[in-house]
Amino acid sequence: MLGAIALGGFLGGEARYLLGLAFPTAHDGFPATTFAINVSGSFILALLLVLILEVWPPTKYLRPLLCTGFCGAYTTFSTWMVDTDKLISAGRYGLAAADLFGSLAAGLAATTLGLACGRAVIAYRARRLVAVPAQAAEPSESEALR
Repeated sequence: MLGAIALGGFLGGEARYLLGLAFPTAHDGFPATTFAINVSGSFILALLLVLILEVWPPTKYLRPLLCTGFCGAYTTFSTWMVDTDKLISAGRYGLAAADLFGSLAAGLAATTLGLACGRAVIAYRARRLVAVPAQAAEPSESEALR
């Protein structure tokens, strides 16, 4: 279990680090990379939880690996607060408020979207399972002609 969390944490932390290198934020600018990481992490976590708990076969290690490890290390909510504090210290109060409340609102919206997408997968699978037996019960044209 700890190995799964550690592996997921390594991969999530590495992903966050590489995104930070690829898209650096100016000292007193809006922290768009942290914002994008946290919003996408909220979506990914919500989607994964629905898929792991309700769609995929039961597993002992997938949730610790992906949710606790990867998403826990990928998202960076402590950096969100540090970025907000830096903006306040630089006198960028509007950007600080946009970062604080915008990240919260976007994270909640992304979580809702992730849950909705996961539930859409469940609904699609349920419709497909209902359609398959109905098609199997009907004879094909070649069988009907015999």
